[in-house]
Formats: sequence, structure tokens, C-alpha cells
Amino acid sequence: MLQEKKIGFIGSGNMGEALVSGLVLSKATKPENIICSDISLDLLEEIPTKYGVLTTTNNMEVVEKSDIIVYATKPQIIGSVLKETAPALDKSKLIISIAAGVPLAAIAAGLGKELRLIRSMPNICAFVKESATAIAAGEFVLEGDVEMARAIFDSVGKTVFIQENVLMDAFTGLSGSGPAYIFIIVDALADAGVKMGLSRKDSLFLSTQTVLGAAKLLQESNEHPGQLKDRVASPGGTAIAGIHTLEQGGLRTTLINAVESATKRSKELGDHMVKDFIENHKNGK
Repeated sequence: MLQEKKIGFIGSGNMGEALVSGLVLSKATKPENIICSDISLDLLEEIPTKYGVLTTTNNMEVVEKSDIIVYATKPQIIGSVLKETAPALDKSKLIISIAAGVPLAAIAAGLGKELRLIRSMPNICAFVKESATAIAAGEFVLEGDVEMARAIFDSVGKTVFIQENVLMDAFTGLSGSGPAYIFIIVDALADAGVKMGLSRKDSLFLSTQTVLGAAKLLQESNEHPGQLKDRVASPGGTAIAGIHTLEQGGLRTTLINAVESATKRSKELGDHMVKDFIENHKNGK
């Protein structure tokens, strides 16, 4: 699907490099079909050595040479980058943004023209090729555009297509922010192991492996998490005693509230960004 497409990355930092790595190592496309830009000259020297791709300091060159352009910039600067590159964009190109918290409405306002827009949100696990990525499509995408976007992000994990205006904030609250919740849980489990006499090294290893193994079992067994929980919690045993304590502490409610809070905050930030983009577009900034 991507073999004959020229793919450009504007921004080659952590997430941009993770995607380049995924595409090259999975052989989803050829290295010579990828061109990357960045403000860091050191980074632009390093990436070709690692992956064999082309690089440039010129964002317009990326746009002009690419069929698919991935804007992998920080949210704070995507407005200026969109303004810079907008003259070279038209409906012949698929435009993908991974700028966290920037809704499609803001991107469309920043560009000021009808274009094939995709918004995607990978999470930090893309660095180990286990991202959960949400993809949402703009009004003017063509048949096959979503599939091409999914092929890019499937190279660093798994993807789901969602309705942006309804569910992208919920995705941010769950999977975008979710790794942070898991890191806290692992850290707390490791502390508990230390309290019970395990070494810090062993306790952290066991906590991490336990979470990894539980996630893999859940994914591969296709069983409901409640069923798997019941398989661990034998009558009168240790697991049910621990579960009882977790319920007393409100773990389930706390996690639900955390996702809800993060979702609301994502919507607040998105609404604010849309307003800023529209105002800046009206003022010609």
C-alpha cells in the first residue's frame, strides 16, 4: 500500500524517528521513499545513518517531494509550520498530524483550504512498537486515505479508527495518558514488593513482567478481564484478599475518574486551540 508512496516527516524528533524506524524495519516502504526535516542538524545527520532515509532542513522541500506528509511537530509550533507549508499543499497530498491535542478543526483553520486531513494520536509505546494509535479523518479524505494512515501507524503498534469530534478526547484520556497510569501502578507494586522484603531490582522486574504478562494474556486469550481475574482469584486465596483491599481503596473508581479528568482536560485544551487557530487565521498571523 505504501511502497510507491513518497512519505515526508516534518519534525524528526522522538515520535517522528519512531515512525521512520517502524516503517523501515517493517519494510512497509523503502528508505529512499522517506524524507525528513528538522531544525536539529545533529538529528538530520544521525537519521540517514540509522535508516538510510533522505533529510533536509527545508520543510517546503518535504511537502513538494511527498505524497503523504506527517506533521510530527510539537503542538506549540504546528500553527507556524502549517502556515509556512500551506502554499505547497493541495488535494493531491495526504496530510497527517500527530500534534497532541490539536483537533482537525484547528488544523483546517490553520491551513485555510480544503485538504485531505488525518489526525492521529500514537502514544509513548510507539518507541517499542506497541503504540495504541487513534486515527480520525477530515471531511475531504479520499477512499484509501485512512487505510494508508493506518498502515503507517501499524508499523509501530496497533490502530483504531474513531470519530474525532466525539471520541478523540476519550482516546487521549484512556490510551494517550494511560501509560502514565500504568507506570504509577508498576511503581506502586514495586514499592509494595520492597515493603514485603524483596530487593528494589527484583521487585521492579517482577512488577513490570507481571503487567506485561497480564496484558499479553488478556490480548491473546480473548477472554474478558473479569473471567481472567476469576481464574486467578481462587476461593479463600491470596488474590481475592488483595482484590478486596483494592476495592476498599477505590482503585476501580479512581482509574475511571482519572480517564474522565484527562478526557475533560483534553477537550478544554482542544477547544482553546481551535479558538486560537481561528483567530490567528482571521488576523492573518
